[in-house]
Parts: sequence; C-alpha cells; structure tokens
Amino acid sequence: HACNGIPVMTKIAFIALLTALPPFFADSAQAQLRMPAVSGLPDLGRPLRNDGFVRRQLDTALAPLNLQGLGEQLLSKHPRELMRNPAGELIVRRQLLALPSSPVARERLLALPEVALLEEAQLDGLDISWLLLRAEVGLLPRLRALDPEGIYDYQHLYVGSGELSTRVAATKSTSQTPTAPSARVGLIDSGVDAEHPALRHASVQGFGCGGQAHPTAHGTAVASLLVGNDGGKFRGSLPGATLYAADAYCDAADGGSVQAIAQSLAWLARERVGVINISLVGPPNALLQRAVAAAQGKGHLIVAAVGNDGPASPPLYPAAWPGVVAVTGVDVRRRVLAEAGRGPHVTLAAPGSEMVGAGLSERGGYVALRGTSFAAPLVSGLLAARLPQADLAAAAEALAALRSQAIDLGAAGRDEVYGWGLVGEALRNRP
Repeated sequence: HACNGIPVMTKIAFIALLTALPPFFADSAQAQLRMPAVSGLPDLGRPLRNDGFVRRQLDTALAPLNLQGLGEQLLSKHPRELMRNPAGELIVRRQLLALPSSPVARERLLALPEVALLEEAQLDGLDISWLLLRAEVGLLPRLRALDPEGIYDYQHLYVGSGELSTRVAATKSTSQTPTAPSARVGLIDSGVDAEHPALRHASVQGFGCGGQAHPTAHGTAVASLLVGNDGGKFRGSLPGATLYAADAYCDAADGGSVQAIAQSLAWLARERVGVINISLVGPPNALLQRAVAAAQGKGHLIVAAVGNDGPASPPLYPAAWPGVVAVTGVDVRRRVLAEAGRGPHVTLAAPGSEMVGAGLSERGGYVALRGTSFAAPLVSGLLAARLPQADLAAAAEALAALRSQAIDLGAAGRDEVYGWGLVGEALRNRP
C-alpha cells in the first residue's frame, strides 16, 4: 500500500536534466546533494549543486505516490469491490456504516427495501457499536436525511503514507536508545514480517486475519522502526518493547477499511496499550472519528502520519482529528519533506528520509525509507516509553514532556509546517 508514483525512467530523465543545470543554481553554501542509485540502472549518484528551488523540485520528483495515485492502483486491482464516491474518495462498493440515533430510527432504517444488515459491529473496549449495511452508496444522503441525529458514512479505505525503495546492503544504527522490556506500543497497519532479523527476537502480539500472517513491506518497516533490534546494524525507537500489531489489511480487497481499523482500535483498547501508531491516511469519516475519540477518552495517545499529498492538499485523517499526535517528516538538514502535509493539526516533526527499515525477509536486509509513515513510529516510540498503559493524565504528561524537548523549527513556536518542532533526531538509522 505504499509505493513510488513516478515511473523510474521519468525520474531518471528529470534527474539528468537537473544535473545539467548551470552553476548559477548553486546556493551560497555550495550545497551538495547525492542522488541514490537505482537498482539495475546507471548510477546517477554524482554530486548535484543546487539552490532551494532545485532541491524542492528534486524532492517532489522523488516524493512517494500520493493518496490519489494509491487509490488508482487499488481500483485497478479491485474494480469489482472498490469505487470512488462523488468526492473522489476511495470506498467499498455497496457498503455503508450506520449509527442510528434511536431504536426507532434503527427499525426504520432496516425496514427499507434497499438496505440489508451485514453485521452489527460490537467494538468492545471502545463501548461503541454500529451497523454495517449492504446498500448502494448513493443512498447515503437519503439515510442522513431520514435520521439527522444519527451518524452515517461510507466504508472508506485508508492507505500507507510512505515509500520503500532500493534495498540497502548494510546499515549502521546511530541510535543509543536503551532496551525497554516493560514498555508496550500499539500498531495499526498492514501485516508484519516477524521473521526479519530486526524483529525475530521481538515480542509481537498480533491481531486480525483470523490468526493468519500476511506480511507486507509497509507494516514490516514501520514495526521495525518501533521495536526492531538487529545488534549494531539496526535499532528501532523502542527496542525490547512488546509490539501489539493489528493487521487491518489481511491482503483483502477491502483492506484498510473503517471497519477494520476500528476493530483494531477496539482490540488495543481492550489491551490498554498506551500509544497507538497509525501510519495510514484517508478522508474524514464520522464513524472512525467516533472510534478514535472513544480511544482517546480512555487515555490512549493516537499517533498518526500527516500524509504525503503535499502542502496544498486538504488535511488527511486520522492525523487531523482533534487530539491526535500528527507527525510530519524532515530530512537530514531538518527541512520538511516536500510532499508532507501542512496545517494547524501538525504536532511534531521527526526524521522521515535518508533512513532505513526492515524489508521483507524473503528479500533480506533493509530498505531505504521516505515519507511521514516512517516519522510517526519514531514519535510513537518516544511517547510509549513514558506511557505503557492507557491513562488520561499520564498521556497528557507524556506528550507535554516530549513537546518540551522539541527543537523549534520554522516560525517561532508551533507552526503549520513543523508543529512544535523536531524530536527523535538521534533515532534515524542511516544507510
């Protein structure tokens, strides 16, 4: 669910053009940018002198595929199961979610000939239940009009917000984080490859998919950034902690749905895991917002990536909901990633490029990472060290303590680019 949106040959042509630019593009500091080699293709890694404009264009060319592009990939793969709603958002065909305002409203809803009840979802741990309906999605405005006090929405899909690229032959951990055997941290993502050397000795408690493993690159990389430990090669933000990993995808056509994410949240609430990392993005959804708010009300800190749709995109969720710790990414020069989202919801920044994480074990080794997906788990690990269990007062204290350590970037104080500033700089695992 996370991949690069620009064809490789297009990127190479663009890079070649930039490398031919005249010297007047060099800034006063004579900055150098070394291009990554692309596996199986000519090495274009010679230094490139550039000013801010050139660097921004290059960052954009190398940016991960945005939400729209990921949606197109999923639509082409699952055209019978998925579609776009009138707003262009990715949804599951013929499924709606409903939380009627009263028993009378529920009866009236289920009496409609166009509606069939698929499931009554009991989200134990969040004290919420709602209805999963089989209905044409065009019926949604009518349902809302029939029950204005109820909550009705699409079955939206959420996707990863980062890019995994060329395999890295060797890594060297610069992290000095201690092991944390008593710490716990939660993850809602795609499947995790627990056989990777970085995770083989970690304690991973799984949820979802009927107990079947469906490891993916995105979930494995994020998990490694949370609890990974491969000796001197690689360390995550909280090595030694127990990872509670919920697979919300299970390699299914409707993977990453509101229903799957909410069920994962409910499991983590039952386990009372203090910090929950969600490196997924999507549109606003009234039912999922209710589930997130219920978890927050029980003392959980939700940490989410702001997404990679660029500074002009509307806010992405769950990061933009109130109280969520919304994380952006920065490069080694402490500059925000060109593709990172902006807005008043941005809470903190963390390393989001020029770093590595675990790849799938059949491929072996580590992969280069870029995107806000991979900044979020660094923040989650720092918070989870202070908040092993859900607790309202302790959650506020943990966030305040981390915020006090942030390096202020951009405009003074909190701003819409870096939030309160940069944390976790020492946690970047460099290639």
